[in-house]
Amino acid sequence: MTTGFGARLHAAVRERGPLCVGIDPHPELLRAWGLDDDPAGLERFARIAVEALGDTVAMLKPQSAFFERHGSRGVAVLERVIADTHDCGGLVVTDAKRGDIGSTVQGYADAYLDPASPLCSDAVTASPYLGFESLRPLLDTAARYGNGVFVLALTSNPEGAEIQRARTATGATVAGMILDRVRAENTASRPWGHVGAVVGATIDAAGVDLDVGGPLLAPGIGAQGGAPARLRAVFGAALPYVLPASSRKVLQAGPDVRRLRAAATRMLAECRAALAS
Repeated sequence: MTTGFGARLHAAVRERGPLCVGIDPHPELLRAWGLDDDPAGLERFARIAVEALGDTVAMLKPQSAFFERHGSRGVAVLERVIADTHDCGGLVVTDAKRGDIGSTVQGYADAYLDPASPLCSDAVTASPYLGFESLRPLLDTAARYGNGVFVLALTSNPEGAEIQRARTATGATVAGMILDRVRAENTASRPWGHVGAVVGATIDAAGVDLDVGGPLLAPGIGAQGGAPARLRAVFGAALPYVLPASSRKVLQAGPDVRRLRAAATRMLAECRAALAS
């Protein structure tokens, strides 16, 4: 890539607006679309979603687990989602939440961030809870190929607080320390660095500096209870970096392509209004 991920995402947001839509083919959502919960139904679901949204929103976020549960045929569908979205001019963050050590995390980096892999995405989500530096192979591979990493910091699930709000030896929260480390990765990057953070749209971020010099992926809009109107209260001065993410709230409009596009357009309008207010 001649342009780094942060710059590509910043340009996509300026062109298409600040919205990421998750492609989360839950079994119940497949059934709601009149599709079987099998690889054929998964493929039909994915094709419709990309047709409706790949040339509309800034970034799509396929949840790897819902493809992996169908085995090798499901992973092949994920590969197709990534390729087809790129053909539409959209960006892809694969929501895999990988985290490991040594050669294993390098293997994940090769899978999701090396252009030689059919799973190569513009970015991947990663868990830093084996130690932030354990992600170094992901961070370095992303930088080498102009791709990105979104590091879990303050997640939207309530269970995350027991670790993320815990205090380190310095008195800072674990989440605050992670955000500091993300910020340090982006010090020389403009307009956005290639390392972002995942900060849920449903959380209370009071007292934490969310300006990390990179994008803030904000899941939880819709089914998890988050609303665009709350984004300013959560993110404050870091609002210009926020990329709200919604999945089921948009996908429930399927399988009709026009209805899916209309749902995404409505969600985007709400997010634009909230981020600009």
